[in-house]
Amino acid sequence: MPERRPVLVVGAGPVGMTAALALTARGVPVTVLEAGPRGRVRPGSRALFVHRQSLRLLERARPGLGARIAAYGTTWRTRRTLYRGREVFARTNSPAADGGELPAFASLRQVDTERFLFEACVSAGVEFCWDAEVSDARVAGDEVVVSAADGRRWTSGHVVAADGARSAVRRALYIPLEGDRSEGYHVVVDVAEPGDDGLPVERVFHYEHPGVGGRSVLRVPFTGGFQVDIQCRADDPPESFGSEEAVRRWLPPLVGERYGDQVLWVSRYHFLRKVAASFADPKGRVLLIGEAAHLFPPFGARGMNSGMADAVAAAEAVSAARRDPSRATAAVGEFAAARRAAAVFNSAAAGTALAHLRPRRWGRVRQRAAAALAPVVPRCGSWLEHAPYGPRHGPPGALPGRPSAGRY
Repeated sequence: MPERRPVLVVGAGPVGMTAALALTARGVPVTVLEAGPRGRVRPGSRALFVHRQSLRLLERARPGLGARIAAYGTTWRTRRTLYRGREVFARTNSPAADGGELPAFASLRQVDTERFLFEACVSAGVEFCWDAEVSDARVAGDEVVVSAADGRRWTSGHVVAADGARSAVRRALYIPLEGDRSEGYHVVVDVAEPGDDGLPVERVFHYEHPGVGGRSVLRVPFTGGFQVDIQCRADDPPESFGSEEAVRRWLPPLVGERYGDQVLWVSRYHFLRKVAASFADPKGRVLLIGEAAHLFPPFGARGMNSGMADAVAAAEAVSAARRDPSRATAAVGEFAAARRAAAVFNSAAAGTALAHLRPRRWGRVRQRAAAALAPVVPRCGSWLEHAPYGPRHGPPGALPGRPSAGRY
């Protein structure tokens, strides 16, 4: 017989655990189903940035959590942009006047973010079911029946699906992802910082870096090291840039010989811009959040941060539906409409960044002209610095501080 649970969250990544904490904070008992075993560790830095809005949402869900993540993470204050070896922009922000305010962001590996979230979930009494690879989800009346590959089954009034880009829950509901995939690919590399006398703690974007044949390179610090992202061309053989052997060849000329043996992780990815056709089933029993609902390129740090906003908005909707069953469908419908609108906005913003990162002929001419003018026209340098990350404002009409609106 299926095991009955009040609310199920599928997926124990950062978005799923944020949903579990937000539900628990609202007095809703929750069980998290995770396909991996207890203690599983995902490789690589993955999502690096936890932005202030996300830190605030976590702080509200579990007081002290946002502050702990911020204290552990790295907050760099200098941004630097170069074009073909020449600096075109540099700015260092002063420290916040109020030392108690959460920083603008914290930069840390996703595995560390997940560690803090898991500790908070355990402290809050969240139940976890490990080795529970969900294979099916069916809505039957006012219940959802969730099945695992090993034969276990659960029933619940609501399910929050945070099971990633290949979401089994989304597929079971026949909800498609709509969007596209770009040409070309990127190689991302995690590098350990072996000592205190390493590279400056600053973010550096280098257009058409001469050290790698004119490919653009981004370097971002995180606690314990830094990430290097190189933009490859569509016809670049993967083994030329994406293998560990290749990385050990092209990385030292960019950051120094001492880092050739400090490579922690190498991955290759394509730009995907996709949004689910709906963020909930027609009966309002299953809610999609995070990468189960949308996929964005990493530039702009919209993926995990928008997923955390999805998670809190989903918790609000489920809590409201349980309090007043007569408004259940409306509450979930409002969540689905608001968060899908935010995802469409983020997808368009990512498209703007992509058009800048992979410009056509006149786009390259414009970038070259801006780089030439930057020493005498500071606005040109600012444009070159901001453009790779897309627009920084939220959707029109967004209300500050609301997880259903705003930047993410």
